[in-house]
Amino acid sequence: MNLFDSFQIRDLSFRNRIVVSPMCEYSSEDGFANDWHLVHLGSRAVGGAGTVLTEATAVLAEGRISPSDLGIWKDDHIENLTRIARFLRQHGAIPGTQLAHAGFKASTDVPWRHQGKPVSIAEGGWRPIYSSTAKGFTPESIQPQALTVEGIAGVIEAFRLAARRSLDAGFELVEIHGAHGYLIHQFLSPLVNTRTDRYGGTFENRTRILREIVESVRRAWPERLPLWLRISAADWTEGGWTIEDSIALARQVKPLGVDLIDASSGGIVPHAKIPVGPGYQTPFAERIRKEAGILTGAVGMITSPEQAQQIIGTGQADVVLLARELLRDPYWPLRAARALHKEITWPKQYERARI
Repeated sequence: MNLFDSFQIRDLSFRNRIVVSPMCEYSSEDGFANDWHLVHLGSRAVGGAGTVLTEATAVLAEGRISPSDLGIWKDDHIENLTRIARFLRQHGAIPGTQLAHAGFKASTDVPWRHQGKPVSIAEGGWRPIYSSTAKGFTPESIQPQALTVEGIAGVIEAFRLAARRSLDAGFELVEIHGAHGYLIHQFLSPLVNTRTDRYGGTFENRTRILREIVESVRRAWPERLPLWLRISAADWTEGGWTIEDSIALARQVKPLGVDLIDASSGGIVPHAKIPVGPGYQTPFAERIRKEAGILTGAVGMITSPEQAQQIIGTGQADVVLLARELLRDPYWPLRAARALHKEITWPKQYERARI
């Protein structure tokens, strides 16, 4: 495999294996996409990425990380998202959206003010917030309420409706966000989930909500289109979620219709010691791919064309997801193709800069 090889998942053909990772832009009002999102996401499609994913897009208003997050909890959001999906497709990228619920990390401030600090109701925040159990991210965080079984059913239905809206907006790929300490992860991790009902305790019970979300999304999402899942492959904390858990989870969700595991890590507790460095999460993608027999994506500190090619070429993952490097350079794929001596199509408007 090579970084610029095309490939197919279900009925969808991808022009290369470079994916724009979901990155919160904190630039919405009432969940609506706007010109910022069009230019931010559209420039990465023009820049040659094979797949462009929106930021974490809230399936419920109370599921936003901040009041400025993108949303898809009501039909009114569809029109603005349609414009973005259409532009991405016109410029050769697969338009994708990441569906999310922040759980106990909801109603917090944007990073350029006080990231992670609670936002007051007067400043646009909301109460209550919800989690698997009545335990917050930190003692200073808003303390959540534990979702009732009826509340869990409501969240599952919200993911289904969000998938239907994503389809109506013209997206061709959906990714469920089950990582980084957000709601689904709050059910998966034994560091947080202390429930004693059918959604807590054993591995089978803690993973139940995710399996039910996958099944619900698949009821709305066509069989011909791919479904991805982002997970935190390890909590990096004793007693937490492990890579072995992730492999077991991948084996569970593959027959339910998940096509690719996007293997990130961390985020469930603030004190985890994470050895951040170039490609530090890639071994997770490699193990899941080999031991669960499912496609995977590698993400985290992937910056150079040679590094990305090595990940794909050695079979550690099937795609690479880039975040900060694509903030620095929206046209990284065009530069990477030149560095790797690969011929790719440039936008005709930019051809005069190719040589």
